[in-house]
Amino acid sequence: MRCCVCLFQQSLQCSPSKMAAGESNSRSSCLNLSNSGPLGNAPPSNSAHSSPASNGGSMGAVGGINRSAGNSNPQSGPENGGGAETAVRSTPSAQNPSRQSVGQSGATSGAASNMTATSSSSSSSASTASADASAAVPSLPSSPASVLVYREPVYNWQATKSTVKERFAFLFNNEVLSDVHFLVGKGMGVQRIPAHRFLYSDEVQIGPETVMTTLYTAKKYAVPALEAHCVEFLKKNLRADNAFMLLTQARLFDEPQLASLCLENIDKNTADALAAEGFTDIDLDTLVAVLERDTLGVREVRLFGAAVRWADAEAQRQQLQPTPENKRRVLGKALSLIRFPLMTIEEFAAGPAQSGILTDREVVSLFLHFTVNPKPHVEFIDRPRCCLRGKECSITRFSQVESRWGYSGTSDRIRFSVNRRIFVVGFGLYGSIHGPTDYQVNIQIIHTDSNTVLGQNDTGFSCDGTASTFRVMFKEPVEILPSVNYIACATLKGPDSHYGTKGMRKVTHEAPATGTKTCFTFCYAAGNNNGTSVEDGQIPEVIFYT
Repeated sequence: MRCCVCLFQQSLQCSPSKMAAGESNSRSSCLNLSNSGPLGNAPPSNSAHSSPASNGGSMGAVGGINRSAGNSNPQSGPENGGGAETAVRSTPSAQNPSRQSVGQSGATSGAASNMTATSSSSSSSASTASADASAAVPSLPSSPASVLVYREPVYNWQATKSTVKERFAFLFNNEVLSDVHFLVGKGMGVQRIPAHRFLYSDEVQIGPETVMTTLYTAKKYAVPALEAHCVEFLKKNLRADNAFMLLTQARLFDEPQLASLCLENIDKNTADALAAEGFTDIDLDTLVAVLERDTLGVREVRLFGAAVRWADAEAQRQQLQPTPENKRRVLGKALSLIRFPLMTIEEFAAGPAQSGILTDREVVSLFLHFTVNPKPHVEFIDRPRCCLRGKECSITRFSQVESRWGYSGTSDRIRFSVNRRIFVVGFGLYGSIHGPTDYQVNIQIIHTDSNTVLGQNDTGFSCDGTASTFRVMFKEPVEILPSVNYIACATLKGPDSHYGTKGMRKVTHEAPATGTKTCFTFCYAAGNNNGTSVEDGQIPEVIFYT
């Protein structure tokens, strides 16, 4: 970024020591101290210099400012006051007054305040005026009126600073060259802080407490380099617990790149981001922007719970009672973005159906969607959210395939756990041994300890009679956490099928690109399981993303 340096100069004027009455057309000798040195220093000069007053002009030394009208040389000329003195001129922005020594004569009468030079068309008048002027130039007497002028050097703060950086540091919070002031505080506690309308340096020190106000200032005064520093700081410090707060600020300051990074972080860490304290502080537009995404990695029932928490906070901000009606009112469009059809019937019945936020007609419509086929149309989105990135993975837990596995309405079940967080998107199932056949199937993943259904789908698949596995997918990915027990469940309706044997208790998948290993551990699921176990049975394949 560019910085500008303002240099100021000070000029010095002197007046004749004494002029006799009637010397209106004479020239006066003057000690010339007006030539300025470097960085505003004004070195003295002992050369004599004189200049005539212009026709009809009047001059005076008031605060060191030459008030000459039409004077071709404003640095010299007769002045009011009669005594010998030194006048200092400086730019209006210079705040440090120069010290000066003024020697004054004892004379109380001097030159006339207005000096006029007249010209005559006759040669005799011109010669007379010339003679008078010559006679009026006196020699400098040795009286006290002709005391030698002494002046201390002009204070030059810039000469004491060796670098531009030091000069800017000196100007910081200093009245010198200040061209703007800030009034901070109220009443008797107000402070007047001097400032300058340029940047002092391109060194940036940003912290969590100052980054947003600094970004605001950089935007307001169009300083792109400072803006870039702020955005880079935010990128480096972006976490799940501050992603929503930074997303709100990125949208406010029109920072699309930062907003995109915040949304990606929310996609990857949706549950943690929703649980963060700053989530309930976001505005409605930001909430809508998040709920519209197809890439959120969380169960829909948790999105609904987070939206209800936000509605509680928003109702308080609007000074409304947190009733179900007011919550629906403040949610507005956001409510329609909750994908209720993606919930299980148990999740819906335990939460949204009893919240009072949905109308009776909406509740009935959704219950019908969960329980009947063909499913009736609902007003809410039923498109699955896909939070998955990278390549699809799968593991097979059997090393051999055999024939004839029968079905009588009992579910095949197997318990499993993993060593790292994954998203299960479906199962691979065996098909008919009698040639091409269609099956009806319900698949589920159940949390073992709570017996909660985390994901399910009522669907069907077609097989070709081979011993291959056939993909059956969930409506949306099911999050599987490390070291937690789950039950994979499949209920098939159809003819006898192939089945797997020589099963493995532990199966490891290694990612080719990164070498990351995902280890599955399978165990027997107690209860009705249609005979499926670690060694034999159905559900040979698990399809997942990491």
